[in-house]
Amino acid sequence: METARTETRPPQTTRAAGMFRALAHRNYRLFWTGAFLSNVGTWMQTVAQSLLVFQLTRSGTWLGADSFMATVPGLLLTLVGGVIADTVDRKRLLIFTQACAGLSALVLSALVFAGVVKVWMILALSFATGCCWAISGPSYQAITVELVEREDLANAIALNSSQFQLARVIGPTLAGVTMQLLGLAGCFLANGLSYAAIVAALSQVRLPKRDGAGRERAIWRDLLEGFHYVRGRPRVGVVLLCSTVVSLFGTPYLVLMPMFAHNVYGWGGAGLSLLMGTAGAGALAGAVFLAYLGDFRRKGLLLLGTLFSGGACITAFASVARPAAALPILFGAGFSMVCFFAVGNTLLQQLVTDQMRGRVMSMWLLSFIGTMPLGSLVSGRAADYFGPSHTRAACGLVIFLFALIVAARYPRLREI
Repeated sequence: METARTETRPPQTTRAAGMFRALAHRNYRLFWTGAFLSNVGTWMQTVAQSLLVFQLTRSGTWLGADSFMATVPGLLLTLVGGVIADTVDRKRLLIFTQACAGLSALVLSALVFAGVVKVWMILALSFATGCCWAISGPSYQAITVELVEREDLANAIALNSSQFQLARVIGPTLAGVTMQLLGLAGCFLANGLSYAAIVAALSQVRLPKRDGAGRERAIWRDLLEGFHYVRGRPRVGVVLLCSTVVSLFGTPYLVLMPMFAHNVYGWGGAGLSLLMGTAGAGALAGAVFLAYLGDFRRKGLLLLGTLFSGGACITAFASVARPAAALPILFGAGFSMVCFFAVGNTLLQQLVTDQMRGRVMSMWLLSFIGTMPLGSLVSGRAADYFGPSHTRAACGLVIFLFALIVAARYPRLREI
């Protein structure tokens, strides 16, 4: 039986051709394709759902509340998901949770088509989908190392980020077209159907038996073991701390995008798609850039650099009122953010052992998905009082100042 460990290694090639090295592995190629198609649908729903909430409420607070409900399960369940990822069949868990998330999207589509949707229904479905992702997220992250040879891991993570960001460009564009043809419900329907792609792909992936899978231990004992593991590795802790701050103050620049498009530029759905697509294009460029670099040295230096550039771009974007000037800055923000998270992911995957991978990656997910609810809720409320521009500028400034502190307090980060 062919497995991720017995596949023929890709031949040595040039750096440009090596950008796609991980795709030579059958298992990874299946996973990448299914995830890409599913993520296109997810981004279609992200744009349509934020617009739907804003149309129903005209409130930044409710936009923040919707993001809060989608991400608060990460705070509650991600660490448990990490323990599960180290003890059960990751592939089966992913198939089940992705199918449930697809069902949630189909339910929302039916509610909108029927004209009976209420804000509380949207929030409830966001919470249900968030639970699916919180439980499966660590497995989604940890399974990557099982799909390729270890020397191709950095490229696999960069390409995985590339497909997500490519979907981030295509999804909002398709959402704009779909909203014109089928309305908002069409976007939710497309997302629900797109989950079939990742379920089908995972069904065809063949993985080797993993040490530790199927063992039975107390969840809390495993959690404590994970915390002790991270506590004894300062480099891992610094990366997790950086991710926490970026998530608290960096993610609101996307959450508040519908309010920014409407209040600052006077744009509707098409304009929102343009803003989201521009940020996605920058993120895609960043992911492709990392794929081109491959397994480079001193990843910590790039991690620190993207902290500076991300904070600066978010602050600058909030300070510019002309779209022609704002869009290139938004592109830069997307570039910086995806480089930060992809490099951080790669660093952690390379620093931890296989036995602890699920638990450490659950802490990685918790550091940004778990803190995202608070950042979204507070920024949404602040935007109602101070406006989206001032709120964004303050968030970007916090990230920039934090980067200065990290550079001064953790000089060894630049040497990783």
